[in-house]
Amino acid sequence: MAEGNGEVSEEPMKIEPESEKTEDYQKLIDYGLDEKVAAKLDEIYKTGKLAHVDLDERALDALKEFPVDGALNVLGQFLDSNLEHVSNKSAYLCGVMKTYRQKSRAGSSQGTATPAPTPATKGPDEEKIKQILDRTGYTLDVTTGQRKYGGPPPDWDGSPPGSGCEVFCGKIPKDMYEDELIPLFEQCGTIWDLRLMMDPMTGTNRGYAFVTFTSRDAAQVAVQKLDNHEIKPGKTLKINISVPNLRLFVGNIPKSKGKEEILEEFGKLTAGLNEVIIYSSPDDKKKNRGFCFLEYESHKAASLAKRRLGTGRIKVWGCDIIVDWADPQEEPDEQTMSKVKVLYVRNLTQDITEEKLKDVFEVHGKVERVKKIKDYAFIHFEDRDNAVKAMEALDSTEMSGSHIEVSLAKPPSDKKKKEEILRARERRMMQMMQVRGGMMPAAMPMRGGPPGTSGPRTGGGPGMRSSMGRGDYGWAWPWGGSTWPGRWAPSPWSGSQPSGPGRSSRGSWGTTPNRSWSGTRQGKFTR
Repeated sequence: MAEGNGEVSEEPMKIEPESEKTEDYQKLIDYGLDEKVAAKLDEIYKTGKLAHVDLDERALDALKEFPVDGALNVLGQFLDSNLEHVSNKSAYLCGVMKTYRQKSRAGSSQGTATPAPTPATKGPDEEKIKQILDRTGYTLDVTTGQRKYGGPPPDWDGSPPGSGCEVFCGKIPKDMYEDELIPLFEQCGTIWDLRLMMDPMTGTNRGYAFVTFTSRDAAQVAVQKLDNHEIKPGKTLKINISVPNLRLFVGNIPKSKGKEEILEEFGKLTAGLNEVIIYSSPDDKKKNRGFCFLEYESHKAASLAKRRLGTGRIKVWGCDIIVDWADPQEEPDEQTMSKVKVLYVRNLTQDITEEKLKDVFEVHGKVERVKKIKDYAFIHFEDRDNAVKAMEALDSTEMSGSHIEVSLAKPPSDKKKKEEILRARERRMMQMMQVRGGMMPAAMPMRGGPPGTSGPRTGGGPGMRSSMGRGDYGWAWPWGGSTWPGRWAPSPWSGSQPSGPGRSSRGSWGTTPNRSWSGTRQGKFTR
């Protein structure tokens, strides 16, 4: 108010001009977004970090379904992110939303209403990365889950590298990035791509990466040269040849479903499904245990299936399923392997019969029996020395137009251990469903005492060796001796914790790498 000549007069109210909206603002409103969310997104558009055409329906639908406060928080985090090497900004935004939801769940379980922001972490040296990219001509693609360098290299002519060209690099310090890893692995040969797995919950790497070389020789050099390499004082890397994981674990399926029904149902939902492995309930042999394993024709097919089935939007027979990678296989110790006289042979064509295999391998010593299963087989020798001689002579040789791979087969685990592992899986599946929000399977058995303390042996050590088959004539054993995917907590009675690359900085809730330490499509042979 202003006073003059004894009179009181009203001053005109100052109205702050509303910030000018872009033409995309109305598109967001028409799509159904809240006004505040649309305004925040429009402000991001103005910065140039994001354009409306960058967002697909999946991202817009997710924003529309988000609580307003949560959506504003997510957009603020997105705006603060370094998007220089992000090629798919829509997927990146979805990743930020997923992380926010995970933190919200974790916060609610601890009585915290709002999830804490991701702590600021020291990122890579951007100048070094720029120099590497300028020198090599490679690209760097960043998502919330990984940082991918290369793939394919510039001017690459030919198909992607085959099996045996990829190495798993574990025990990477959490604050290390590709600016330090690339020069190290370049010493071993030409890199096809390097994928550093990231933890969006912490903003650091998960402690492991996958490096694909353009040749098998380079991958072997990396194992020989960099395994146990001291990358920082007191910090050594663990390097192994990586074998693609083709299997998914699927939990909370109806126990009444048989193998053929499961194969048909999941075959409709996903492409490239080759096989289904189920286990009978100890109470009723006609029923499964509430989970199964799906084996795909390639890691890419398995990865796409995991992405599709794991959205939470697909119900199978009306059930909310749990989907994760099957465990890496546990390796037998050297003393056990020193007694093996059975060979595992893979890459066999249909016209290769058991009789033909016996004729070829018996040149090196007496063969007791041969068992062929699809494109692989097990050759039982009478004498171990003859088995080793046959392996050394015939590995990588050509048979009926195919280069076969020959290695020592892995002996089976005992049935008692198998039963302990199956029961542990049932219990942990129940734990996961409870974490999800109270999901409980119908009549899930809780039989028997606590399982043994065998956890996934995904780290290095004397037991680690190259790919070896596990054959079986009675029952399949597709996942090895480890007890549950490493991303899921060990049982409360287990005195051991998963070690190696399956661990994360968040204690027992680490992440199992989606690569196996041993061969694919392998069971265990019976004596």
